[in-house]
Amino acid sequence: MIRHASRSLACVGGAATLVALAYPAAAQDAPRVTVRPYIEASQILDADLSGGDTLTYTSLAAGVDATIATPRVAGQVSYRYERRFAWNDDVGDSDIHSGLARVDAKLNRNLTIEAGGIATRTRSDIRGAAPGLLVGNVDNVSQLYAVYAGPSFTGVAGPVTFNANYRLGYTKVETPTFADTSIGGQRLDYYDDSIGHTATASATVAPGMIAPFGVTLSGAYDRETASQLKQRYEGYYGRGDVLQPISPYVALTAGVGYEKIETSQKDALVDATGAPVLDEDGRFVTNAASPRRIAYRTDGIYYDAGVVWRPNRRTSVEGHIGKRYGSLSYTGTATYQASQSVGLAVNVYDGVQTFGRQLRTGLANLPTSFVSGQQQGFGQQFNGCVFGSSGAQPGACLNDVFQSISTSSYRARGIDGVLIATRGRSTWGAGIGYASRKLYSPRLAPGLVVSGLDDQSYYGQLFYARSLTPVSGINTDLFVNYYDSGVEDITGDTSVWSYGGTGTYYRNFGRLGTTASLGLYSFKVGDLDSDWSAQALIGARYQF
Repeated sequence: MIRHASRSLACVGGAATLVALAYPAAAQDAPRVTVRPYIEASQILDADLSGGDTLTYTSLAAGVDATIATPRVAGQVSYRYERRFAWNDDVGDSDIHSGLARVDAKLNRNLTIEAGGIATRTRSDIRGAAPGLLVGNVDNVSQLYAVYAGPSFTGVAGPVTFNANYRLGYTKVETPTFADTSIGGQRLDYYDDSIGHTATASATVAPGMIAPFGVTLSGAYDRETASQLKQRYEGYYGRGDVLQPISPYVALTAGVGYEKIETSQKDALVDATGAPVLDEDGRFVTNAASPRRIAYRTDGIYYDAGVVWRPNRRTSVEGHIGKRYGSLSYTGTATYQASQSVGLAVNVYDGVQTFGRQLRTGLANLPTSFVSGQQQGFGQQFNGCVFGSSGAQPGACLNDVFQSISTSSYRARGIDGVLIATRGRSTWGAGIGYASRKLYSPRLAPGLVVSGLDDQSYYGQLFYARSLTPVSGINTDLFVNYYDSGVEDITGDTSVWSYGGTGTYYRNFGRLGTTASLGLYSFKVGDLDSDWSAQALIGARYQF
């Protein structure tokens, strides 16, 4: 279904460049621009409450928070580089990048440029540890980067509205720094990088223009190539839809389409024992002589029908049910803007994905103005729910793609919702969701390991911030995650729990800001005992 196909498909630096390029074009619109670079020093303590080590280290960081808002350009960039210095040379993973950028720039009434980027650390293997605070030495975590950018065109010719867009994207994942000893069995392959292209076009005639019903014809082409095992995703789509209003607020819709999707890869090189050969980074070596093997293929007709309900400008609900990928398929969206500062967004999705494509789709769904966590002591990691700064853009969650890093293609299904509310000095944010993946791999591919046929996760997050005075305030963040890998490992179970929270007090003295934070975190793999840890931080930031 084209309207549910990826909008995705370039890093934080690229989006920041787009802000700079778009600024001169929007100068006549009296832009509101803020750029706040800073440097920061912190002292962190990480204590393993389950009988492990207590680590103490110093963190030096530099970053920038920038926003732009004009009638033609909207965007925000939040980026931070951190370098850690251990007191006893017992803390690794010393260079950390975290940031998020989203920019929309309207060049003229027909042409818009959109871009986004993210740098974060996230979970690697769904069978193992699920770190939450990413303080000290953490297992099963990889640094990743993703960017996308592209133009969108809208034009009108008589009763027909034309839309077209192109997205180019890139995703890069570094190998996990620390091994996770709680994982049993063979380890999974490590994701490397991928490049994706998406082009879509549609022509729409609204209801009442030439007939009582509206008609939309659309098509798309989507291709992603990944370096690991020469993986490839390629999809062709064509679709027709009708929209029939039955009241001022309700309309029925139905559509039928054709799609051809194929994911494929080459074999891993194996040694005499049948084990995959690894390169210096621990990734599988591709067998160049291998034929290309099909992991997933669909070629045929799909269809669905649904209802659209829009009782007012602030409320929109749309749901569809149909036949796709050989089974029933459910998709839908719901948004509600109760006021300028209160908003809700819910998304139900179903599609064949890769890790890179799903991540870039998630980036495209994030708001252009978001809560950056400038005064959160342990920092905003941007690897869970991202909350918007207004009811019009409440935000979205990235937990569905960050449940783990998959090198395989998969069918992704799930639902998530985000709520944001601001009342006076207080801001609340909540996110909740469920994600399921059916993993695909070629049959009898030598050396290939896929973590089960299906995995799934549940997640929830609560955020609260309050300004106590014009120069001080508090914020808290609570989270819980449950993962089921679908494969029994050395623990004899498939489940992983992760939960924790942080609390921060901050006070500013002019350009100098001070922060004190406490955190508590636990994860549990299968039947093993829970692993508890506590964190403390004292820091100072100078803002230029």
